[in-house]
Amino acid sequence: MTNDHKQEIGTQHKLKQSLKTRHVTMIALGGIIGAGLFVGSGAVINATGPAAVLSYILAGGLMVLIMRMIGEMAVAEPSTGSISDYARKALGNWAGFTVGWLYWYMWIIVLAIEAVAGAGILVNYLNIPSWLLCLSLIVLLTLTNLYSVGSYGEAEFWFASIKIVAIIAFIAVGVLFLIGLWPGDSPGLSMIYSDGGFFPKGVGAALIGTVTVLFSIGGAEIATIAAAESDNPEKNAAKATNQVMYRVFFFYVVSVFLIVCIVPWNIDFAGVAIKSPFAMALNELGIPVAAAIMKIVILTAVLSSLNSCLYITSRMLFALTRHGDAPPIFLKTTKRGVPVWAILAGTTFGYVAVILNYFFPETVFLFLINSAGAISLFYYLIIAYSEIKLRRKLEQEAPEKLKLKMWLFPYLTYFTIFCMLAVLIAMLWLPDTRPEILMSFVSLVIILVAYKFRANNQYTDGSYAKTDEPVGKSPFN
Repeated sequence: MTNDHKQEIGTQHKLKQSLKTRHVTMIALGGIIGAGLFVGSGAVINATGPAAVLSYILAGGLMVLIMRMIGEMAVAEPSTGSISDYARKALGNWAGFTVGWLYWYMWIIVLAIEAVAGAGILVNYLNIPSWLLCLSLIVLLTLTNLYSVGSYGEAEFWFASIKIVAIIAFIAVGVLFLIGLWPGDSPGLSMIYSDGGFFPKGVGAALIGTVTVLFSIGGAEIATIAAAESDNPEKNAAKATNQVMYRVFFFYVVSVFLIVCIVPWNIDFAGVAIKSPFAMALNELGIPVAAAIMKIVILTAVLSSLNSCLYITSRMLFALTRHGDAPPIFLKTTKRGVPVWAILAGTTFGYVAVILNYFFPETVFLFLINSAGAISLFYYLIIAYSEIKLRRKLEQEAPEKLKLKMWLFPYLTYFTIFCMLAVLIAMLWLPDTRPEILMSFVSLVIILVAYKFRANNQYTDGSYAKTDEPVGKSPFN
């Protein structure tokens, strides 16, 4: 590596800690409330019946444990691109490389999916082609992220606020209806045990539903990554982690419980004009504008997800570049501390994915979706093992940093690993999810091969930023 190259990297602008506590708080509260809750919950209810509540409890509990592990590391050592950095510190550069690129790849696919979903909602109101709406949504939120870190936080603050207000209002009117204080005849809790009982499709269906739910509530760790760019990283990382438990159970479990109490579970949500089970429930309560209200809320959820996708992909690419896992151009930031080229890289792949969806909706785009289906479980497994290694190291070298601890360590960590492995086995066993895990495994192998290539060609031409951390053991060594 040349001296000029070293000087260039050393003089890069740094990310600025521009996010305020209220931004991180709202990102934490609204970070996992996406279109998957407002629309996707219908498919889970159809597949499991009232036992969908159990599916959400199990998946929510697993996500709480995962977030507790990440939160422990984030509070001890706040870091942009935190989850890849922790894997790197615990297991070596191969783990940081693998987690970082798996994470980045998954979120650019989510970005494209959300852009398509947002355009699908808007096309019903605007006489504009769907592809142009996709393009417009991505450009709009790209400009928001490019302006400043604070503009991302402010946009996400209001997006999350709308989602949270909508869910709280839904829960309030739903409870009033069930206890008989809302106009109309209340079914009480009869929907739960009538028409097939609580497990009309069997206990196995509820366990299988956990697989689907787990992916719809993923992404909670965004708040801990955002905390690294806040005015108080340690405090905000701890606060975001502690909020996970009640927001998962309040926003998801309570909402789904109310839906199965109000709407018959065997209504084909995918076959009705109003696909959102929330809208169906509001219709049952006699609210005539339910469909319009939910479309606005779902659009807000999509915009929020797009906003977060652009943010998280850029920060992960920035973190990868610091360790030589991507070209140094992605370290460049604006005077406002925004990693401009890292944001544009994620945006570019978003455009490509949207184009693929337009021309090859049943082939290439479907392949991309399937290839990202189980990726989160792969990197969560690496993170769980990393937490074990880092926790033991901190207990010996810096116990004062363990201000937020994983419960019942190491037993709950091992239990979490076991549960994730069980989900992967279930996905491989089920015909509907088998393509996803196989394609995701292909993605994992490609990234591991890329790491092998990167390790063999490390720093030979000065095209990578050198890391001071040891390479560590690779699965190829």
